[in-house]
Amino acid sequence: MSSLPRLTSLGAAIIVLFAVTACGKSDKQASAPPPTEVSVITVKPGPLGVTNELPGRLESTRIAEIRARVPGVVLKRTFREGSDVKAGATLFLIDPAQFQATYNSADAAVARAEATLLQAELKEKRYKPLVASNAISKQEYDDVTATLKQAAADLAASKAARQTAKLSLDYATVTSPISGRIGRALVTEGALVGQNEATPLATVQQIDPIYVNMTQSSTEVLQLQRAMAQGKLKSAGKGQVKVTLITEDGQEYAQAGKLLFSDLTVDESSGAVTLRAEFPNTDRQLLPGMYVRARLEQAINENAITVPQQAITRTPDGSAVMVVSAENKVVSRSVKTGAASGDSWVINEGLKEGDQVIVEGLQKVQPGATVKAVQWKKAAPANATAPAADAAQPAPAASAPAAKTAEQPKSK
Repeated sequence: MSSLPRLTSLGAAIIVLFAVTACGKSDKQASAPPPTEVSVITVKPGPLGVTNELPGRLESTRIAEIRARVPGVVLKRTFREGSDVKAGATLFLIDPAQFQATYNSADAAVARAEATLLQAELKEKRYKPLVASNAISKQEYDDVTATLKQAAADLAASKAARQTAKLSLDYATVTSPISGRIGRALVTEGALVGQNEATPLATVQQIDPIYVNMTQSSTEVLQLQRAMAQGKLKSAGKGQVKVTLITEDGQEYAQAGKLLFSDLTVDESSGAVTLRAEFPNTDRQLLPGMYVRARLEQAINENAITVPQQAITRTPDGSAVMVVSAENKVVSRSVKTGAASGDSWVINEGLKEGDQVIVEGLQKVQPGATVKAVQWKKAAPANATAPAADAAQPAPAASAPAAKTAEQPKSK
């Protein structure tokens, strides 16, 4: 009978031993920290425009230097400096008296030549039947015919002289050859102009639309051409190149432009190629001579990989990112970055489709650490999060009475 209590005691001891062991394991598991949570993005290649930012200067699409084409004294200026003028609008009046007199003289010479020609024609008509009947000699008829031709030539010369005089008279009224904005007047009333030279009077510039002349190194041009030839990049297409203008104050111009041409020669002094784009300028905000920068989407990378700039870390060996492996381990990966695209970097080498790149939580992990990866969500603008923050503010006030109520039984 004594064996039964012994077995009962032994079983109780075994149960107590298992309970103590299980409790130790539970305490050990409870003391192990959970994996650090990090925000990641999953790499997915996609089409991206290859954009280059180039320096440039604005230039008028048309420039007309208004000059005096005839000599004389300026009588009147008929425009307001800095205003818009139409093609054919009168700008200056040069004293026309001398040119009017010359024209009147030439017109009278034409009338005299016409009369002489008429007289010669009538004489030729009378002599023609007489020479046929041998009433006059053939020599006399030949003289009359020659006189007729000479009269016709004199009339033509007189008309040419009258046309020249008319041109000089018209040039006394100086007009604008193009529509555009006129600058300051270079002469005033009473100035003597056109003496042995075409005196500059003013300048008219057409600035709507307006040109921007850009320069790009020949090395970049060759790299683009080679990448497109190898199939790494796709051409944006003729007339499809997007051009965005950045003004001197760093602001982006509201209207997009179009690329007109790329020069065929390389500047020997700078080793750069000149490109020209055209922008609408209806509000005259852009002025000739301004220094600007232009962003050109010259090609398309159909399999571009981009990551947020905050995911890139700089090391002595270059750039690197932290990647979460299939085993949820952190791995440092060296990458080669390309151009910036907004708030992201283009990755040329080092990443492939499906890689999970850590964007937030980099300060909390080291290579080899076990982590819990969650998809990264780009932070909303500050003004969008403000209402949510305001709504959360009353929460501490509501919790205060609860804490006070919990303390009352203790005080009793």
